[in-house]
Amino acid sequence: MTLFETQAPRPLADRLRPQNLADVVGQDHLLAPEAPVGRMVAARRLASMILWGPPGCGKTTIARLLAACTDLYFEPLSAVFSGVADLRRVFDAATKRRGAGTGTLLFIDEIHRFNRAQQDGFLPYVENGTVTLIGATTENPSFELNAALLSRAQVFVLRRLDDGALEQLLGRVEREIGHALPLDPAARQALKAMADGDGRFLLNLCEELALLARDTPLDTVALGTLVQRRAPVYDKGQEGHYNLISALHKSVRGSDADAALYWLARMLGGGEDPRFIGRRLVRMAIEDVGLAEPQAVVQALAAVETYERLGSPEGELALAQCVVFLATAPKSNAGYVAYKEAVRAAKETGSLMPPLHIVNAPTRLMRELGYGQGYVYDHDAEDGFSGQDYFPEAMGRRSFYRPVERGFERELAVRLRYFEKLRARRQS
Repeated sequence: MTLFETQAPRPLADRLRPQNLADVVGQDHLLAPEAPVGRMVAARRLASMILWGPPGCGKTTIARLLAACTDLYFEPLSAVFSGVADLRRVFDAATKRRGAGTGTLLFIDEIHRFNRAQQDGFLPYVENGTVTLIGATTENPSFELNAALLSRAQVFVLRRLDDGALEQLLGRVEREIGHALPLDPAARQALKAMADGDGRFLLNLCEELALLARDTPLDTVALGTLVQRRAPVYDKGQEGHYNLISALHKSVRGSDADAALYWLARMLGGGEDPRFIGRRLVRMAIEDVGLAEPQAVVQALAAVETYERLGSPEGELALAQCVVFLATAPKSNAGYVAYKEAVRAAKETGSLMPPLHIVNAPTRLMRELGYGQGYVYDHDAEDGFSGQDYFPEAMGRRSFYRPVERGFERELAVRLRYFEKLRARRQS
């Protein structure tokens, strides 16, 4: 490293890079003294391994620290930028080091990017101990890596960083910059949620926040404004276009068939594309009528197809008939509201793993990890209902869909209450 390089500013993520395995957060199940990798380090006998985990969980850092802990020469490669010539050079150098009594830890980032032939090329050097291979991947090794390579390397699953691990990183950031981040408690929690288990991304966000000089801590709204750019809501040059479609939509939602027909006529008379109106009618059928009248979306799609077949002006009658059907149908946005709540919950909870009993296990590795164990096939259960829990374990059960007592959703409400009683009975 030159004098100029030492004086150049270093990113926060680089300055806070762990210097020993004890500093790595969120992976104690692998790195603790009694854990599998921890035991290898204590014995100073490192086996070849595949580190499988999401971005920002520490795969590269762990590999670098393992090389330091076991006095191996660290040779990093990226499968994205490397080819056969690079591998040949690495293996030749590792062979010479081995003759001089020094081992080589070959770290290959994104190892799943290497093709099958390239993966086969590792095998003799791994088998004879020329290199200790550590591959990092965000993809399922069962599907992306050769069976022969998997049989010669242990697969270790790294976890996305949980709230506690991310909080540890925030504490380190604040010690490094010498002051607290300008966030109120809710914004601090929101910042961790934005990171979604990615420590590197969290540190990059903190680097931006560390530059702010604010006497008043940011709330969640101000934080969102700083870290993301919002797209414009609409093109002001087409304001009349959006005003009229809004009037049509709200008239249908308000069950005013006459007003809805008026706004439809206004739009068609003004030269609006009937295909655009058809698409919006399909949306109204889903968003505002919903399962209170399951035929609504069928009628809307039929109107769109009829227009495509007939064209104007005959096809416009199909659109008008659909408008009347939607306006006079029972209304429910319960499905729409349920979906929005589910989307918010998905953003809040990030990348939580499904419970293992409902995940398929097509490979031996996945079965050994517990995938699919304990699943009950509902068709074989009493009443065709097992009552198993299908939410992530760390999330707990949530209720999103709450049907209204109108139209067909009245029947759905009865079914949901029935399933809830069966679920309580099965789980007890």
